[in-house]
Amino acid sequence: MSATRRVRLRALAKLNLDLRVLGKRPDGFHELRTIFQTISLGDSIEMAFTPGRKTTVELTDTLTIPDNLVSRAAHLALDAMRATGHVEMRLTKRIPMGAGLGGGSSDAAAVLLALPVLAGRKLDLPKLSDLAQRLGSDVGFFLLGGTAVGIGRGTELFPLPDGPAQKALVVAPGVHVSTPQAYRDLSPRLTSESQQNKIFSFQSQVWGRSVEWLPRNDFEEVVFPQHPSLAAIKKRLLGAGASVASMTGSGSAMFGLFPDRNRISVALQSLGAYKAFPVSFVTRSRYRRMWWRALEEHSTGRTWPPQSRYAR
Repeated sequence: MSATRRVRLRALAKLNLDLRVLGKRPDGFHELRTIFQTISLGDSIEMAFTPGRKTTVELTDTLTIPDNLVSRAAHLALDAMRATGHVEMRLTKRIPMGAGLGGGSSDAAAVLLALPVLAGRKLDLPKLSDLAQRLGSDVGFFLLGGTAVGIGRGTELFPLPDGPAQKALVVAPGVHVSTPQAYRDLSPRLTSESQQNKIFSFQSQVWGRSVEWLPRNDFEEVVFPQHPSLAAIKKRLLGAGASVASMTGSGSAMFGLFPDRNRISVALQSLGAYKAFPVSFVTRSRYRRMWWRALEEHSTGRTWPPQSRYAR
């Protein structure tokens, strides 16, 4: 009987520190400019792989999520590796769903990174990136972590230097924002002139983040009128001492960046019953160390993506 290989993983959330929507592409998606950032808030995944002649994927998740990306990622990875066996996964959600924090995408990327290590097969980064794009636009970022510029659909990723472990407060108000509707509402405002202005403005933001950074999320102009409570949360964060405050993705989560924990405590008191999470930025180097530690029993060296010690 083949031995079962087990691992416990953390799948971290992300923030969009800046997000510009330029216009609709010929493929039906929208052209984006964004800055992604991994943060310390995360889901946990317990995974076990037993080699076998047949493939089965069994997922237990605390919220019973239909069409879970985790299962789809496992099937895609096994097919790409031409590997068979039994995959058992238990997903514990801590990242609020539907809030623009990328929880489902991060969970899927965690499976893509870990399953080849447990299965004793190799999938290089270009292949993993291809699988990630088939699962969703944000999934590829979580193969890399840290701070990165995303362009196109957000799938063309370019690393930014690791900065300090910035402290932040993420607020999940439980408001549902329809992403397709947000795009539809925004589309009439996406003129050629606005596209050029956004490109130059975003470029200035990326180059000037260490000097004077004023983040922008284009979705705020159409989402805030529909959900005034989100604008009120932003105002509270700034009033409590946040250096910047913004929405992430198409919402509904909001975040504020703070100079110290004392200011975060003040902000927490001002938010009342809203669910809020004190977090810190996770740099690319810290992200990779997290993964190497999680997989050290089954991997070898300090390569990226992690490589299996069982590979032949």
